[in-house]
Amino acid sequence: MNADYQKVISTVYANILTQENIGKVPDYIPEIACIEENKFGVNYTDLNDNSFGCGDFQEKFSIQSISKVFALSFVYEKLGEKLWKRVDVEPSGNPFNSLLQLEADHGIPRNPFINAGALVICDILLEICDNPKEKMLEFIRNLAEDDEIFFNEKVAQSEMENSFRNTAMCNFMKSFGNIHERPTAVIDLYCHLCSIEMTCEQLSKSFLYLANGGKKPSDNTSVLPFLKAKRINAILLTCGFYDESGEFSFLVGLPGKSGVGGGIIAILPKKYCIAVWSPKLNPKGNSYRGMKFLEKFTTLTGETIF
Repeated sequence: MNADYQKVISTVYANILTQENIGKVPDYIPEIACIEENKFGVNYTDLNDNSFGCGDFQEKFSIQSISKVFALSFVYEKLGEKLWKRVDVEPSGNPFNSLLQLEADHGIPRNPFINAGALVICDILLEICDNPKEKMLEFIRNLAEDDEIFFNEKVAQSEMENSFRNTAMCNFMKSFGNIHERPTAVIDLYCHLCSIEMTCEQLSKSFLYLANGGKKPSDNTSVLPFLKAKRINAILLTCGFYDESGEFSFLVGLPGKSGVGGGIIAILPKKYCIAVWSPKLNPKGNSYRGMKFLEKFTTLTGETIF
């Protein structure tokens, strides 16, 4: 592994630790609200399986919306381009849980990473899989090459008990015919996928297929055709951070995805993936320290997709 990456990661990590850690741990999911707010982990993994971590990079956390990328990859590989008849690929410009555009867009979510879009993906998973929960765990474990990845049932239950807005969205899309299965089953699957717990180390390894043209670098098996991997990276760049996606592209310059558990995954195609976890979120719902770390990291390495 290039020693410069280790040096940059260590330097930026130490620097971030000396700065104020502003923001807020989300309180609308009680099981996440109790997380120690100063946790901070980073892990880098490249296509040659070199890996380097700092801080709490081996501690598991709830990946939340980062799981939407795995679900999209699985469904897109199965359905192909007809997927885009049910969900669009445009930036929303609105918060992740907004209902504003659904009526004007006749129940078609703007992209697969806002909550409405992810609910449609979950609906499709229920249609094409006999046991989508197990299928998705199996899929993610294969990508991470680690069987120690599970749902956190307490987090899933906590989310289901507070899913009023997502339930409203799901029922609203059902009225337009864009949800085919029972809304209660869709919400159950959605909350379970959000509750998956992974470490920064597991996350950075599991996303390498998107840095490697759709193939797992360890054995060269195809997860997605190159064209589909390219398109997922494009949606990550434009939509991965909701109404802060433009800001992330401006500051960091990599495709990526955030989750309200405080995690962020970022990808430099043909090179590496880097995962950051810090639970306190900025007003847009993205990790405050995670955003700061990745901005400084790409500035010091001088490597972005631009």
